[in-house]
Amino acid sequence: MRCKAVLKSVLAALAAWVALPALAAESGAKPPASAAYSMYVGTYTGPASKGVYGFRYEVGSGRFTPLGLMAEVSNPSWVTDDPKARNLYAITELGDGPRASSSTVESTVSAYSMDRSTGALKLLGRLPTGGTVAAQVSVDHTGRMLFVNNYGSGSVSAFALNPDGSIAQRVGFDQHAGSSVNPRRQTGPHPHAVVVSPDNRFLFVPDLGLDKIFSYRIDAAKQTFAPNDPAFVTVTPGLGPRHLAFAPNGKFAYAICEMGSSVVAFAYDAAKGALIPIQSISTLPEGFNGMNTSAEIAIDASGHFLYASNRGDDSIAVFHVESNTGKLDKLSVTPAGVKGPRTFAIDPTGKLLLAAGQNSNDISIFAIDGQTGALTPTGQVLKAPAPVSLLFVPAR
Repeated sequence: MRCKAVLKSVLAALAAWVALPALAAESGAKPPASAAYSMYVGTYTGPASKGVYGFRYEVGSGRFTPLGLMAEVSNPSWVTDDPKARNLYAITELGDGPRASSSTVESTVSAYSMDRSTGALKLLGRLPTGGTVAAQVSVDHTGRMLFVNNYGSGSVSAFALNPDGSIAQRVGFDQHAGSSVNPRRQTGPHPHAVVVSPDNRFLFVPDLGLDKIFSYRIDAAKQTFAPNDPAFVTVTPGLGPRHLAFAPNGKFAYAICEMGSSVVAFAYDAAKGALIPIQSISTLPEGFNGMNTSAEIAIDASGHFLYASNRGDDSIAVFHVESNTGKLDKLSVTPAGVKGPRTFAIDPTGKLLLAAGQNSNDISIFAIDGQTGALTPTGQVLKAPAPVSLLFVPAR
């Protein structure tokens, strides 16, 4: 009898272990760490580029192998995936050139299914974004909603997603209005990102043209969104907030400000969906006097280090994050090794940082010191045409 009981216990444990992947998939959680990844590269198309390109990344060797053109599409300047890493979404940033805010050509957002074995993409469908010069696309943590910001026309759109990840229909829209102090770049609204809060209750939209970060309430079950109360937080006029990153502990958030070449730190009130400014700090090295626009921001998985890119100085600033206060201390500013690092990404292992050179058609790779956050060039440089967005997806 005792042997039967032990056997029954072992079989039950084995059954539970087998069920874990299914439970993880149902929850919408990302798949566990993988031995290999597909890295997708969004680009600005032109003579050298035709769309989304790919690389195979082997974690053990650290090797990146080119996969070539994965999807032919115009100006896929931002790519992202869904929580289950089944589908890829790409905006088509249409206009009279990158960031052409006067464009009257409506942008689109495309959905692709991903073959996780080969990295191949298959188009599921494409819809207009409801505005011009789309800049970013994101998916909520349940995989039921997709958000797009239209930099040119100053609006935010929400879309329902079908169970297979295809885009069903537009279910929400909000038009920003107003201006700020810069007569060249802030005569109207220019939302630059769509960032879902860690608890999936709020959407945050930094608006470069208004010097505001807007907050919206998300109802994923009903596939709707609506302005929050408070509806926005303001930053110092002329800074131009661009992208936003939350700390892993969910207590703080950080906005990279393009025009002011700075990071603004916020305490985050998760109950109200409110950002409270606590610090502003430059992304530039001491003594820099040239033209610069800051671009991308990211925090490592430990929450100890924050990284921000500079275009002009062409560098990556490294900050230490004080865990109790959320404030930043600038540790170093490292040459990016590329021209115009519009974006960068930390690989899924947390050991590498890849800086994409929009103006030099390459991607430089740095080793991250886990103890100090410092960046050291590995000497490995990937060739890619006008790279402006990087996405890692686990491969099978």
